[in-house]
Amino acid sequence: MIDLEGVTAIADVVRLQAERRGSEIALKLGDRETSFAGLEARANRVADKLLAMGMQPGDRAAILLKNSDSFLEILFGCLKARVTLTPVNARLAPPEIAYVLNDSGAKAFFVGPDFLPVADKALEAVSPAPLRIGLGGKSGPWADYSDWRDSGAAIDPNLTHDPDDDVLQLYTSGTTGMPKGVQLTNANYMAFMRLAQAIPGFDFRPGETVLCAMPQFHVAGANISILGVASGSRTVMLPDLLPEALIGLLSGERVNHAFLVPAVINMIMQHPAIETADLSALKSISYGASPIAEDLLVTAKARFGCDMLQLYGMTETVGAATYLPPAAHDPALNKLRSCGIAWPGVELKLVDANGQEVKRGEVGEILIRAPVVMKGYWHRPEATAETIRDGWLHTGDAAYQDEEGYIFIYDRVKDMIVTGGENVYPAEVENAIFGHPQVADVAVIGVPDEKWGEAVKAVVVARPGETVDEASVIAWARERIAAYKAPKSVDVVAAIPRNPSGKILRRELRAPYWEGRNRMVG
Repeated sequence: MIDLEGVTAIADVVRLQAERRGSEIALKLGDRETSFAGLEARANRVADKLLAMGMQPGDRAAILLKNSDSFLEILFGCLKARVTLTPVNARLAPPEIAYVLNDSGAKAFFVGPDFLPVADKALEAVSPAPLRIGLGGKSGPWADYSDWRDSGAAIDPNLTHDPDDDVLQLYTSGTTGMPKGVQLTNANYMAFMRLAQAIPGFDFRPGETVLCAMPQFHVAGANISILGVASGSRTVMLPDLLPEALIGLLSGERVNHAFLVPAVINMIMQHPAIETADLSALKSISYGASPIAEDLLVTAKARFGCDMLQLYGMTETVGAATYLPPAAHDPALNKLRSCGIAWPGVELKLVDANGQEVKRGEVGEILIRAPVVMKGYWHRPEATAETIRDGWLHTGDAAYQDEEGYIFIYDRVKDMIVTGGENVYPAEVENAIFGHPQVADVAVIGVPDEKWGEAVKAVVVARPGETVDEASVIAWARERIAAYKAPKSVDVVAAIPRNPSGKILRRELRAPYWEGRNRMVG
């Protein structure tokens, strides 16, 4: 249970836990363990170094790293210095990484050893160049993180924190192909921690073990990491999301709580090691970020033998919006296709195209009003104003609500594709494919995929006299965008359906692939 007494900002979380249970283990990565006192001391050293660099409140520091205990000491160090941490999606291509660095104006760049080559390539297009700090030792222009950190003073700077300070700036894909930096503040995270205490499955306890398996550059992975520390729990890190390694940690570390996306649940349920794994310590598995097949949910719940909690939210709401409580996972209640009910403290309504609230059972766009709603998009006032109107955040998701208040996602007002928990916007993929010498026109849609929920499909029109080679189109896209955004398949058609204004009729394109499905999302 999170004790917020004396906590006025997220930086206070590590201070409080170091004071109360300094010698207890806070973090574990492989054989390396870090106590709460050790985490506090390292965070102080990071803060001291950032301040010595001359970094000011509101400055950004970027991080590109697999899941690691170092993420948390850097995060809390940044917060103690009133510096905003900007995690970079580890699956991005160099041009995309360069865009995030330039857009955020990051003055320091922390990079894990696996990503130094891609980071070097990205930095060729970044100006001014940030301070380069490598977490795998000194390499060329990269300072060694351990040496850099340990040269700082382990003294808490005790700066005065502002509720409006940005804690994290997480980048989401944009409908125009330009990612947007979501500004999540101290006030947002304080509200998130208060509200999370009322959600069954989030009641982590001191001494319990929490698994951080989802990437920390996503809001889900960051949240689990922060909640683990805030609860006084032991947080175990999984750097590489491999089914056998994940099952081994669930069993070997006696994990009590974990968050997994449906695609990962599907992977581990198909792995033979799950049949004999000792999962008796599990108390809760929360899941979300993409839809889950009902059969998979029933099978997983039976094998895990613990409470299951579905979460629906957005980066723009610190991941909070609705939850399907464990009790509603009884198939007899017919709620398994629902994403649940609103969190306590979160207002939610469904509206039509005119902004009028719809009746129960009718489809409308989900709007959210709550203290967890982001400050805005970094340097994107127009996009912020489009997303947050009259205090309500427009999610772009369409749903209906049953008589008991349970929300059922029907389709997306926007065209975002969710594949394996990753958000992909068609326009971004289309931009990457346009220019291929064999392609005259292209539209990108999400199609059903048993493993990933949805898969990216490109529907293309061939240039006159050309024959489209599927492998060539996919390779072309992968050179320009992250691999997970690139199409997994390519269909050739005579023409892309469009309305009179030229807008692609994606619903028409998607219809044949989703025929017979109970809903239009994966």
